[in-house]
Amino acid sequence: MVTLNCLPPTVEPKVSEHMPQIIDMIEKILNNGYAYDVDGDIYFNVEKFPEYGKLSNRGLEDNRAGERVAVDSRKKNPADFALWKSAKPGEPFWESPWGPGRPGWHIECSAMSSTYLGYTFDIHGGGIDLVFPHHENEIAQSCAACNKSDISVWMHNGFVTIDSVKMSKSLGNFFTIRQVVDVYHPLALRYFLMSAHYRSPMNYSNIHLESASDRIFYIYETLHECESFLNQHDQTVRRDSVPQDTLNIIDNFYDVFLTSMSDDLHTPVVLAGLSDPLKSINDLLHTRKGKKQQFRIESLAALKKSIGDVLTVVGLMPSSYYEVLQQLKKKALKRANLTEDQILQKIEERAAARIQKEYAKSDAVRKDLAVLGIALMDSPNGTTWRPTIPLALQEQQIDAR
Repeated sequence: MVTLNCLPPTVEPKVSEHMPQIIDMIEKILNNGYAYDVDGDIYFNVEKFPEYGKLSNRGLEDNRAGERVAVDSRKKNPADFALWKSAKPGEPFWESPWGPGRPGWHIECSAMSSTYLGYTFDIHGGGIDLVFPHHENEIAQSCAACNKSDISVWMHNGFVTIDSVKMSKSLGNFFTIRQVVDVYHPLALRYFLMSAHYRSPMNYSNIHLESASDRIFYIYETLHECESFLNQHDQTVRRDSVPQDTLNIIDNFYDVFLTSMSDDLHTPVVLAGLSDPLKSINDLLHTRKGKKQQFRIESLAALKKSIGDVLTVVGLMPSSYYEVLQQLKKKALKRANLTEDQILQKIEERAAARIQKEYAKSDAVRKDLAVLGIALMDSPNGTTWRPTIPLALQEQQIDAR
């Protein structure tokens, strides 16, 4: 989570450490008439809660119990769910007013959230598969315990799929974050995950991770070059000294950011919005027209700040542009199964071939590296390399369009 730039939670509660709070909530639900005891098993009575189904828009007639486990015939309604389960031989258990047992799945979350956030709070999140029955049951039992219970916003994220099939252990088509970040930079994974709306399903593939890697390399390389240039000049910036064209780009960028994030966290639009300020930085740094622009330094500093502001909010701001660029290059070398020394040797071979006017050979060196995801960049100062999308995947991307 740290490598993905995720902020740490303030509290990470454990169910086993909150048994008194869980038992207390169940007692409130029982005392308020929303649950019943059957031989030490406590069930929530869904018919007592008329709003049951309001989150998932399901009626009681839609709730078909017993599809995965046998229906308990002792229930008043097949949709009734367990708040407390009496202990079976060999199971872990805790003492309770109803005998030894353990909490039901749903009550744990309501009890712990109310302990730390109260019965009324702003946002509750989870995967889209939790809408029913888990979150529906949370609403019912929380409201049954406290009639002032209310959550302002429910946010449910879509699934990550492989070839449009949901990742799952049962299908064996899954891998861990650790496995992904072993070969791709964590910020490339974060960028990939933010490139679709959080509620939309995401189809995982190498081409998507390569594209994300390529994009963040471009972003950080642009900002690193800008930072290096500004470090050599006075960065004192006054808004009235920034040209209006640059101010328009920045204001539009901030407007897109605020509008899109306010529109249910529409992060793909935010990421697309980076293009204009990044292009402006590159124009100011590298084009003849840009180098001649009045207040060039002020424009670069203002553009860099605006991009940094947004990257910070969306968790894509690295501690060092230079360091993350080096890390991205190391990951690319690992995927290509090459060392930097081998690439430098290829660069020398290509340079020698060009001197000998063996252009077919020099082109072959460039293409062989491009196939592995290594791009050679020629400049007046010599040839350098950077990661790129492997040639076959680039062609696949073009075909898909």
